Amino acid sequence: MSADGRVVDYLCNAFTPDRQAVWDGAIAKAGIPVKVRRDGADSFAEPSAMVDRMDELAIATLVLPTADLSRHGLLDPVEVDHIFCRWDEAEKLATGWPGRFVAAAVIDPERGMAGVREMRSRLTEPWVAGFYVHTHSWDRRLDHADYYPYYALCSELDVPVAMQTGTSGGLMASECGQPITIDRAALYFPETRFVLSHTGWPWVDEAVSMALKFPNVYLGTAAYPPRHWAQPVKDFVRGPGRTKVLFGTNFPTVGHRHALAQIDELELEPAIRAALLGGTARSVYTRLASEGEPA
Repeated sequence: MSADGRVVDYLCNAFTPDRQAVWDGAIAKAGIPVKVRRDGADSFAEPSAMVDRMDELAIATLVLPTADLSRHGLLDPVEVDHIFCRWDEAEKLATGWPGRFVAAAVIDPERGMAGVREMRSRLTEPWVAGFYVHTHSWDRRLDHADYYPYYALCSELDVPVAMQTGTSGGLMASECGQPITIDRAALYFPETRFVLSHTGWPWVDEAVSMALKFPNVYLGTAAYPPRHWAQPVKDFVRGPGRTKVLFGTNFPTVGHRHALAQIDELELEPAIRAALLGGTARSVYTRLASEGEPA
């Protein structure tokens, strides 16, 4: 099977078994009904077992948010930072299984230009495919000035930035995640590719409208299995957004086996299905192609 026929997950958190305690602790602390996969065939796994699973499910590449600990993570052992890959982990995965794992460098907007310089340095590695913003950690709208130097770097180096939109999964302010706040940034940085993750729920219509309005704005499905996609997402995939939607899981909140089985239920046309599951991701994350076809 060619690389263009294989699945890309644009947002997969650290998947090794040691992260399960972090998720359990965060859920218990917040007291919110976030679910994670518990099925042994679709949950946390050691790298070699995950690669076997990927082979079975025709998954080419997982894009892994990767970061050092921010001030949040240094203060709290179950903060969101701990579900991301560390840089040494991501490097071992990317070099041990070339093309199967790539990193999305997580932006810390509190670091100013020191953070921008570090991100530029990270992007010298071919296995770093773009940026990710966990929006609600910082309570900054998507058009906040602190993000603009990173958006400019994306434009300069031709990498995308994905960001969580919609409500927060934890006890953090959600207003900063309104998808409409990408509007000015998308105008100002027409060459930067933005992925509005988590479908923008509950502001799904806003997220769809931004992806429809701007050639450089895309919709990401991570964190919601297909049965739970709002109808506007399904309509967008089948219609004007057939090349504007990226498949993602936000693993372990959605398992790969679980999500792909539900993709089958959508009964998409072959070309639409191929774009959703990998073709669009490769047009957005252009560094994936440079990694070569997965083994």
